[in-house]
Amino acid sequence: MSKLTLLFNRTLVLRERQEGATRAQLWINAALVLLIGIALGGFALKRANLSWQWDLLTPYWRLYLDGWKTTLTLSACSLLTSAVIGVTLALSRRSRILPLRYAAVCVVEFIRSTPLLVQIYILFYIGAEAVHLENRFIAGTITLSLFSGAYISEIVRSGIEGVGKSQIESAKAIGLTRFQTYRHVIFPQALRASLPSLAGQFVSLVKDSSLLSIIGLNELTQSARNVASFTFSNFESYLVLAAGYCICTVPLSLWARGLENRMRYET
Repeated sequence: MSKLTLLFNRTLVLRERQEGATRAQLWINAALVLLIGIALGGFALKRANLSWQWDLLTPYWRLYLDGWKTTLTLSACSLLTSAVIGVTLALSRRSRILPLRYAAVCVVEFIRSTPLLVQIYILFYIGAEAVHLENRFIAGTITLSLFSGAYISEIVRSGIEGVGKSQIESAKAIGLTRFQTYRHVIFPQALRASLPSLAGQFVSLVKDSSLLSIIGLNELTQSARNVASFTFSNFESYLVLAAGYCICTVPLSLWARGLENRMRYET
């Protein structure tokens, strides 16, 4: 075995040890921060002199479960639909067809300039009534997808425009079509650059679904409100609500973080 091979193997071993130490330090520091947070939270709750009544919530666990399932299904459908809408709007804003480009600009700017609460009222009580759409789940999914899709379109567009023009010109020079250029050159790099922002937007989408309770959709927030009105245990009910949203959003953030690490490479 040559000296160069031995040196290379020794370098790999040292790097693995350093990464292992870094991971151990990460877990230790995370546990320390978690303990401090629990201690501060416990101290605050003790000072508040709250009388816990968790037993009042027990008969309504199925109501929470049904609301959580609705929120999870609604978020998954809206996530996929908003991603399609976002990419479509981003490509439309880069289109050579001027009416299509201006229409995309108007849609994005209108959605980003108005509150989601107003959009829910307009799309459900005016748009859905106009087409005789009575399914609140479908109406809520469409509203949430349009709202999130407008923000995703700007994230995707910034990622696309961040790709160097020299790479696009090189793709044209080797004979790639416009579709092939987007498929093999632009989209992989744009996705890599946009992943952190996309992950944040997807998490916001899950939390924004709570506003759909105003149209009577029986999702998790509506379930928590119902339980609170039945038991008068507002604090306990909304703590369960917070835990339910954490169960939805934390795995999504971790998945996006792992995907980001797998797509990272040296430039």
